[in-house]
Order: sequence, then C-alpha cells, then structure tokens
Amino acid sequence: MSRFEIVTLVLAPPDLLFDTSLSVETHTSSMAGSSERAVAGVTTGLLTLGDQVTWQARHFGLTWRMTSAITAWERPTYFVDEQLKGPFRHWRHEHHFEPAPDADATVMTDVIDFSAPAGPLGHLVDRLVLRRHMTHLINTRNRHIRTTLEH
Repeated sequence: MSRFEIVTLVLAPPDLLFDTSLSVETHTSSMAGSSERAVAGVTTGLLTLGDQVTWQARHFGLTWRMTSAITAWERPTYFVDEQLKGPFRHWRHEHHFEPAPDADATVMTDVIDFSAPAGPLGHLVDRLVLRRHMTHLINTRNRHIRTTLEH
C-alpha cells in the first residue's frame, strides 16, 4: 500500500475551502487535463456524507471509471472519500482543513492511501509510475482550488 500527504495553504476560511473541495464542478474543472467528469450518482453540486459519484477520466491513454463515496464528514474540518468500485485495490483520501495560525487562511492536508491491483506487478507499477501520477493529480487539484478561491 502507498501513502502520501500533501499540505497546501489556501487564503480562504475553512468552511469555504471545505465546501469548494466537495463541489463536483470544481473537481471536474480541476481535472480537465484528464477529461474527468461525473457520470453517475451525484453529478452536480456539493457532495455530503453518504453521497456516491462515479467519475470517468482518461489516464495513460485509457478510460477509467471509479465510484467513490463520502464515508466521513465533519464540516468544516474533515471528510473522506473512498473507492467503492474502480481501478484500485484500495483508495482512501482524507481531506483535513485547519485554520492557519498566523493568517486568514486554511491549511488543507490531503492524506491518500491506495493500493494498485495485480499483486507484485501492481506494486511495481505503483513504485515506477502511479504514486508520482497520483501526487501530480492532487497537486493539480489543489492549485486549481487555491487559484479559484484566491481570486
């Protein structure tokens, strides 16, 4: 299993950042490079506890679908999305929002735990490609959210 953490400072209050992070439209616009879109479940608006959404995107030249659910939700400090069905053996993404100590800002921390399918081969793909790709996607999403809220 792989795990990584990304910390991003955003000049916005925690409640606004929390809601923006749960917006289907914000997510799809942040992932425009992979043509990601919501194709089933909740496909517009803000996600909340128990909501499910099926995402479709293009990565590595292939079209993928992943159904995830919001499995924990404590506005405005924390939520979790987890894969119910999709390309990973395991996917869990924790989103934490904490007021920054010295600014009118929020520290957003993403903690991602995932496992590639296919046993030892998947572990190799994870080490060589997948972890770097997933880190890039989360950083891209966070830059988009920061740019959206800070302008």
